[in-house]
Amino acid sequence: MSVQPATSRGFANPVDPTPAELRAWAYHPDPAQIATLPPDWDLLVSGDRLIGTLFEIASDPACPARRFALHCLYIYAADGVRTDFRAHPRRRLRRFVETAEQAGDEVLAVWAHNVRMLLARPELFDYHDWCEGGLVRNPRRIG
Repeated sequence: MSVQPATSRGFANPVDPTPAELRAWAYHPDPAQIATLPPDWDLLVSGDRLIGTLFEIASDPACPARRFALHCLYIYAADGVRTDFRAHPRRRLRRFVETAEQAGDEVLAVWAHNVRMLLARPELFDYHDWCEGGLVRNPRRIG
């Protein structure tokens, strides 16, 4: 009997999905499954372990879960800045920002601009915009 790869139908542990499970879900999101995810799932997956996968998903305009991944990038950046980079490494965030500026489209360019503004002026942090999806639902350059 062979082991089957992760599918969009579920996660072995939804609180701690693997990069492969997250990627499979992102490309085939199941509305019924979304309703069963833990509360604040966006906050749970927006950590160092999955941020590279989330960046890949946010970089793909064709991915159905792109907006979710972008939302997670905003959470990750805000969490780093708000904790003075005790939560996440500053250089890792800067690498994502630089990659978004060099290879990203307008969506990622706006995210990169907003992160640079937040780095320069942490007082620009607004919980609704950064952690509740405000900057994803109403994309704009801050500052």
